Amino acid sequence: MEQHNWLEDILALLIGTTMVALGVFFFKETQLLTGGTAGLALLASQFMNLSFGQMFLLINLPFFVLGFAKMGAAFTFRTVACVLLVSVFTDYMHLVIDIAQLNRIYAALSGGFLIGTGMLILIRHKGSLGGVNILALYLQKRFAIRAGHVQMGLDVVIVTASYFLVPLSVLLWSIAGAFALNIVIALNHKSGRYQGLS
Repeated sequence: MEQHNWLEDILALLIGTTMVALGVFFFKETQLLTGGTAGLALLASQFMNLSFGQMFLLINLPFFVLGFAKMGAAFTFRTVACVLLVSVFTDYMHLVIDIAQLNRIYAALSGGFLIGTGMLILIRHKGSLGGVNILALYLQKRFAIRAGHVQMGLDVVIVTASYFLVPLSVLLWSIAGAFALNIVIALNHKSGRYQGLS
């Protein structure tokens, strides 16, 4: 199968990270959580004097090592670039978008769809958002376990573990957002469709 050229990869990484950042921004504006390292960063930034982007980058540092060891240098380089872009885009999204009102239900579902679609674009161009996304892609590559299923399971565990830290309504809509995110990946990303991901 013909591979994407470098220009297509750059444009895809920019489009994907922009979509992810907008989805995370929706979650952040409504105090919702999501799965993976992004969810951990959102949660930690509520209790620490660090922005989402700073926490997202810090949490991902050890996963960059895993990505380099198991997925290779090119994949890791793309992943570092994606994490940096999402961190910067999310932290400075308020400079280009001013939201006076955002319904939490809409934020959960549309934010989940945006993040899932952005992640799908990144995956198809051999990038990722680090964290459990790297683990999910590695398990799919090594053992043919669907990345979407692994991601969904881990994300639900992470969000549910926040039970004692956030109000129940926030938790329930966060879980709905995690399902919205992962259903996009589970329905659209199957092993073997793109060269290098089977």
